[in-house]
Amino acid sequence: MTRTPDVLLVHGGTPLEGEIRVRGAKNLVPKAMVAALLGGSPSRLRNVPDIRDVRVVRGLLQLHGVTVRPGDEPGELVLDPTSVESANVADIDAHAGSSRIPILFCGPLLHRLGHAFIPGLGGCDIGGRPIDFHFDVLRQFGATIDKRADGQYLEAPQRLRGTKIQLPYPSVGATEQVLLTAVLAEGLTELSNAAVEPEIEDLICVLQKMGAIISVDTDRTIRVTGVDSLGGYNHRALPDRLESASWACGALATGGSVYVRGASQREMMTFLNTYRKVGGAFDVDDHGIRFWHPGGPLSAIALETDVHPGFQTDWQQPLVVALTQAAGLSIVHETVYESRLGFTEALNQMGARIQLYRECLGGSACRFGQRNFLHSAVVSGPTTLQGADLVIPDLRGGFSYLIAALAAQGTSRVHGIDLINRGYENFLEKLAALGAKVEVPGG
Repeated sequence: MTRTPDVLLVHGGTPLEGEIRVRGAKNLVPKAMVAALLGGSPSRLRNVPDIRDVRVVRGLLQLHGVTVRPGDEPGELVLDPTSVESANVADIDAHAGSSRIPILFCGPLLHRLGHAFIPGLGGCDIGGRPIDFHFDVLRQFGATIDKRADGQYLEAPQRLRGTKIQLPYPSVGATEQVLLTAVLAEGLTELSNAAVEPEIEDLICVLQKMGAIISVDTDRTIRVTGVDSLGGYNHRALPDRLESASWACGALATGGSVYVRGASQREMMTFLNTYRKVGGAFDVDDHGIRFWHPGGPLSAIALETDVHPGFQTDWQQPLVVALTQAAGLSIVHETVYESRLGFTEALNQMGARIQLYRECLGGSACRFGQRNFLHSAVVSGPTTLQGADLVIPDLRGGFSYLIAALAAQGTSRVHGIDLINRGYENFLEKLAALGAKVEVPGG
């Protein structure tokens, strides 16, 4: 795949119309690839998207001696971990600098090699996602950690041991860390207040196929009974509900109709309810979901993000763009990432009327209340958006800027679009398939 250009000219005002396909979830596939490290035999992962995070993890696995090759069908990878070995620190740093996923290598590498190195980590700047908790958890399992200038050096002098862990917040990354470490740890691990997102459930399915013993209770408690060894897996990744929702919001904001082949209703039920309340229409069949604007005014709503099964924070940003076209005042309360509403400043420059507040607006109080974070928004609409110069701040905010540019009158110059490659496969080709008028300057 060729590198995506960094700047895109978007000529707005044309509804998105047509069909695109989504593959496996960005928030599952790289983690399932890491899980292959735990096995004593090859694994097959299907429905893999060609995105940057997948390429980062593939490179890191290969540095550690894992053979990664295409499978028999498009989007299939075969991962053979039978010859896992230590990797050069400089090589790890070169591959991992743009991603936070390498921290999930810790548990598997400690089990396989007895040591691991984790460099400084990147990722989207949308609020605090402290990695200290990951290291605290690994210490509870019995790892020793030496912090140095170039990163963290971890060792497991003896087999890691199961432990009891209480999460202060149901963090997806922390839950993944515990799962990938606990499956081969000695004894029982009990994780309270765990994340239970569909991608977490799918990772548990992967690990269970490998031979793990994992139970999930209704009170967000996950119990893992460690086993002595794991095998490989054969798994088809669940579809990316976050990308599916992004295209759905694009259809709504531009007044178009988009069939998202591969989208799944089950993982998107909360989003679909909200989409319908706003005034969007959708139709589900055996192969995907068609999303469209049925005509008439959109409706303002009150919205609060939350961990699953609530309204996902990654759905919030693209939907806010559509809410700029809704009649009345919409209230958005972001409770997951304290800085995720910063992207609205650019929307206001395009003509939107969005006011940010430090108070918890709408529903109940959250952990950001009284902490001086602008984490609530009031969106007044409908407003006519105008083309502008836009600089992409993060993955979901970046795609939201594309939606805004497509819905706007005139031409927008969008900078930093290569970042969208982290989570959206072939998005330029998909835009072209939907009739979007975009071009690379000088291209």
